[in-house]
Amino acid sequence: MIKTVTTMLLLLILILPLAAQEDDDVVTDDEVNAVARQLYCPVCENIPLDACGTAACEDWRYEIRLQLEAGMTEEQIIDDFVTRFGDRVVGTPKDPLLRVISVVTPWVMIALGVFWGWRMFQRRMTTNAVEDVQQVSSDEHSHYQDLLEQDIAGG
Repeated sequence: MIKTVTTMLLLLILILPLAAQEDDDVVTDDEVNAVARQLYCPVCENIPLDACGTAACEDWRYEIRLQLEAGMTEEQIIDDFVTRFGDRVVGTPKDPLLRVISVVTPWVMIALGVFWGWRMFQRRMTTNAVEDVQQVSSDEHSHYQDLLEQDIAGG
């Protein structure tokens, strides 16, 4: 009997630390924020989900934690949010065509602006200001000279 009790106590002592150890599947705040940093708040404008302080964002961060604990990958979680809230929750659209348009459009606009500026500069440099001046006939010249002399003389 003492041998059985001793064996049971020994087993209990050996098993107890195993039960006290933390579960390795616990999701940390850093893991939640790593996913939340890639998403934008569907309610607030241009605020990342990890930095937003609204109650809705806290709920969504908790939902991300639950999804990570359930074994979903970051990409699956992001796709889930895009499905529910639309492309506005990600910085760049998930649709490849929209992504290309959103990335290329600013560069095209910059290129068009530079091209337009270069053309205006070239046009201004090739325009000769002397060509625009019309020659005054001698009659008009003498008339203007007479008017100028009257103004100078004070009369």
